[in-house]
Amino acid sequence: MDTPLHLTNIIVHVITGSIALAVGFLILFKIKGTPLHQKLGYLFTLCMVIVVTTGVFGVIVFKRNLFLLLITILAGYNTYSGFRILKEKTNRFYLKDLAAMLAALAIAIIFTYYLRLIGFYWDPVVIFSGVGYLLMVISYDILRYCIPASRYGNLWRYEHSSKMISAVGALFSAFIGTLMPDYKPYSQILPSLFMTLVMIFFNIQIFIRLKRIK
Repeated sequence: MDTPLHLTNIIVHVITGSIALAVGFLILFKIKGTPLHQKLGYLFTLCMVIVVTTGVFGVIVFKRNLFLLLITILAGYNTYSGFRILKEKTNRFYLKDLAAMLAALAIAIIFTYYLRLIGFYWDPVVIFSGVGYLLMVISYDILRYCIPASRYGNLWRYEHSSKMISAVGALFSAFIGTLMPDYKPYSQILPSLFMTLVMIFFNIQIFIRLKRIK
């Protein structure tokens, strides 16, 4: 039986996750760089902090759905890294960014090892696509330090767009997967695939806009 504390944690997680998802989609349709965009971005980030905290709390304390841990870490790291790159707009090295990378990497490795140990009880495509994407993002974040500052230029725009849309995609996947459990793994994979196409579309838009400015 769920305890009041657990129920409270679930309610807060669901409400803030729903708000973050709605705000994330709203941002996609608004003009970028405006005061409204910035305010919505801060609201999204605040909601994601709560979503990540309650998600980790639910998995570790209440031993609930481990898939939440994968989605939470994926969305959380992309949100953190997407927010940081918008703030700094450079590939300058910061110790706290490295700490976030190592923490996300450690959790992903432990998560995969634990599932292999107890036996996969989800479709492997869900597990490996989620972990693989997280490792890809972390790998890029490490390799970008090798890019000369003079050539880094506007790459931060693509990074911010890709990572924030990926965070929304993780939320969307969790939302649809929870609403339509009988259609897994498609209810988990297809929302992520859709948001990947959205991410590509917006990155093309950024490229075209920068070309016009030049």
